[in-house]
Amino acid sequence: MQAFIGTGVALVTPFKKDFSVDVEALRRIVNHVIDGGVEYLVVLGTTGEPATLSQDEKELVIATIVEANNGRLPLVLGVGGNNTMKVVEELKTRDFSKFSAVLSVSPYYNKPTQEGIYQHFKMIAEASPIPVIMYNVPGRTASNVLPETVLRLAKDFKNLIGIKEAAGDIVQAMKLIQGKPKDFLVISGDDMITLPMVLAGGSGVISVIGEGYPKEFSEMVRLGLQRKVDEAYTLHYKLMDSIDMIFEQGNPGGVKEIFKSLGLSENTVRLPLVSVNENLANRLDLFTKQLSK
Repeated sequence: MQAFIGTGVALVTPFKKDFSVDVEALRRIVNHVIDGGVEYLVVLGTTGEPATLSQDEKELVIATIVEANNGRLPLVLGVGGNNTMKVVEELKTRDFSKFSAVLSVSPYYNKPTQEGIYQHFKMIAEASPIPVIMYNVPGRTASNVLPETVLRLAKDFKNLIGIKEAAGDIVQAMKLIQGKPKDFLVISGDDMITLPMVLAGGSGVISVIGEGYPKEFSEMVRLGLQRKVDEAYTLHYKLMDSIDMIFEQGNPGGVKEIFKSLGLSENTVRLPLVSVNENLANRLDLFTKQLSK
């Protein structure tokens, strides 16, 4: 579990202008974040747009990242959905030899009760051959995984090693940190409150802005973990405007615009997402250029 202390990044899937997967750009992005000092990589998280990838494209993305990473950092694979049995089937049949953990989102759209969420993750815990990080993002799932449900799962299943908590609620995060088993990881899923969560006892972050600006963001998290509060907040406030901007018109459109500014990939996303407008693109480009000075 020490592998997941610090900054993980939810890798995008870069596309060419014709909407095909851009393998070379994906390799560049993997090297960009590794060179920037992040601690681990998340493959096919929701930022990677897996909902609009074919199965063959998903396998291409996985193979490309595994090859580009070349064993340098731990890898986490996104395996989740709102059909419990389908998720269980993938966990039982996929080769996880290159992965250190699974990231599994709470069921979306169905709006299960807390007991339904518990039973969903119970089946995942029992099926997964590797550790599982749960993912709570009620703004997208329409269902909040309450702290009592998370803590019940954490105590009942040892291979549920942590949660990516993206409710955007610092009080909820503190309740998780207060009640969790000793080694259970409370990982921020919200870039803006990552530092407060870390200082409250959280383990780090699975980040989007940390993908665009890995050097600065991962250093902020490390400083927070070291309780170097003033230095950490200096970096937080330096990056703060960019965090708002990358989510202003949806994710991952904003961070893909940063990659375009950095010359790493096109800013193409797949429908129903669309690229950010010219005004936001110009602001992100200006921020990126000023940050690199």
